[in-house]
Amino acid sequence: MKAPFSSYLAGIEQPLRELIAILSKEYDYVSALATDSPALQVMIRRGSQSVSTDSLTAERGIVIRVMNDGHYSEYSLNAFDPSDVEGTAKKIASALAAQNVILSSTGTSIYATGRIPDAADEIFYESEVEQLPEEADLDALLGQLNGLYAHVMEENPDLLNFMLRVSSTHINKMFLSMNKNLKQSYVIAEAYAISVGMADGRVIPAYSADSGLCGLEIADRLSELAKQSLAKLADLKKAEPITPGEYEVIANPEVAGVIAHEAFGHGMEMDMFVKNRALAKEKMGEKIASSLVTMHEGALCARNVTSYAFDDEGTRAGDVIEIDHGILKNGICDALSAVRLGVQPTGNGKRQNFEHKAYTRMTNTLFDSGDSTLDEMISSISHGYLLEGISSGMEDPKHWGIQCILTLGREIRDGKLTGKIVSPIIMTGYVPDLLNSISMVSGDRGVYGSGYCGKGYKEFVKVSDGGPYLKMKARLG
Repeated sequence: MKAPFSSYLAGIEQPLRELIAILSKEYDYVSALATDSPALQVMIRRGSQSVSTDSLTAERGIVIRVMNDGHYSEYSLNAFDPSDVEGTAKKIASALAAQNVILSSTGTSIYATGRIPDAADEIFYESEVEQLPEEADLDALLGQLNGLYAHVMEENPDLLNFMLRVSSTHINKMFLSMNKNLKQSYVIAEAYAISVGMADGRVIPAYSADSGLCGLEIADRLSELAKQSLAKLADLKKAEPITPGEYEVIANPEVAGVIAHEAFGHGMEMDMFVKNRALAKEKMGEKIASSLVTMHEGALCARNVTSYAFDDEGTRAGDVIEIDHGILKNGICDALSAVRLGVQPTGNGKRQNFEHKAYTRMTNTLFDSGDSTLDEMISSISHGYLLEGISSGMEDPKHWGIQCILTLGREIRDGKLTGKIVSPIIMTGYVPDLLNSISMVSGDRGVYGSGYCGKGYKEFVKVSDGGPYLKMKARLG
């Protein structure tokens, strides 16, 4: 069925249009982003079960953006009275005027920015879904999770704990301006299985996750995720420390994804270009990776939790080729940064929610597939590791440093897997060195969207990333 567009948003469309018309008499640019996104999260673990909303995705509110004389301001509302549009307009204008007085009195300089283009555009998009979170049969869902939990604990009595979690959000967004009328309704979901055991006095967690542009039907994947989690825990229990050094490695699709996200994620966000905080700004058109490397970024280049029709600034979603056969080609950009840089926005302006600022943010970030096979990669390595699973990652966009903490590595000697497991693994390096060392790329590809990405230490939004298997050289420790 179609995920129905929010009746609440449909009901306030005309009053919001009236608000925009009133404010447009005073401001050179006015837009409104209205959101209504119900969410459900269900979790089962030893001794407890919970039903809640997902605080990072559930929201209902409006953010108004205005501009005069190159100065942009925003005002957010968590309540809107459609019967008092004039009063709301006065409240917004008064608050923004007071803000301007404060800026003037403190001598704060304004980063003057031109007007965001407001070409006529209209979108109405409803995704396909099986089970909406707001229509969940909680008894059936809790029964499904409790049944799987009981089975796993009965079969694995040595587990310290076991957790199952499923969450889903019905995202509804409406972007209005004098010339735009954009509406979208889509549903995202995630499922997790986490096994916790002990070996040699160490508490060891192991998780498996899945995500998608779908609803609570994702709960049907939990049984397989539980098996994967238990198998990973068994591997981690016998893992040994790695001897630090440079190795030939194979990144599995999940690890390829975190490399894509961290190596060429934040560094290609062009709001960093405005402030000269990204080395990529100086390297456009240069060879910075192996000719086997092509990298995409955009809401349209994959189908996962950040595959939408338009971004939070009313820009249509895109598919940007950041690296084309090793050549650095394009960055990604929000609308304001695009005006400041004299480029086109790419559909990457995203907010944590209606109360947060829009930044250039990643959506789907992934390596393109090649034509090698995993078996060919393994057979080509004299001594190295097949890397699997991620814990975290970070990068330095200014100097192109990267650090990824990975779950485990499977040793390869003389072209064969030995069965030896090493964990944990920290992979570090200089981004161009890492990407230029890629010598084989597999023909398959995976996309993963079970995590969040922060801008600095805050501003968390959903992202997904992935790619094929990649053979390269990397420093491990």
